[in-house]
Amino acid sequence: MFENLGQSWTRKAPRRDEDNDWVTTFADMATLLLAFFILLAAISKVDPILFEQVKAGMAKGIGKREIERPIESLRQDIESAVNLMKVDDAVAVGQDQQGLVIEFASAAFYNRGEAEVRPEAVPVFERIANTLRSPKYRNFQIEVQGHTDDTPISSRRFPSNWELSSARASGVVRVLEDQGVADQRMRAIGFAHTAPKVPNRGPDGSPLANNQEINRRVAIRVMPR
Repeated sequence: MFENLGQSWTRKAPRRDEDNDWVTTFADMATLLLAFFILLAAISKVDPILFEQVKAGMAKGIGKREIERPIESLRQDIESAVNLMKVDDAVAVGQDQQGLVIEFASAAFYNRGEAEVRPEAVPVFERIANTLRSPKYRNFQIEVQGHTDDTPISSRRFPSNWELSSARASGVVRVLEDQGVADQRMRAIGFAHTAPKVPNRGPDGSPLANNQEINRRVAIRVMPR
């Protein structure tokens, strides 16, 4: 009986190393996932741009597949629209930690001290609206911001830059709404001169005309909900 048992052990085929190859792949995936969640825990606020890039990188590296990148897709669509209308000298497309930022130079879209968009500039906002109302971007929140320089304004309609910047932001929201963008997705904010991109004045307090022109702008911020 013991002889037969010994023979049965000698007949058993040796286990092949390649049977455990999956363990290496699984360990790599687990390590990447651990690093990813550590990264999320290490930051206080999730950067949607970074999150989308990391997610796409992991899908390509682990699953060997491409995934949809809504923020990147929106950026490309807006840039294509801007280039097609040939207004890239007055419209800038960028991004920050919150999402996409589309900036419109006020000199090209408004008369000085006024809030109505110039008639020839309205089609630019309409074209942007047609992109933003696309079903694939319905989960994006839209924030329209009005900005001025620090030159005081005092007119019957606009007692200060607060009213002017708010009116410009609200006017753009109305244009977007008229083109079919849902009002629940939008809000308008007037910042007046409180959020300049560059200093309005030099060290001696004298106004910097070029910088003031840069600071006079309307920005459409598009952010994932």
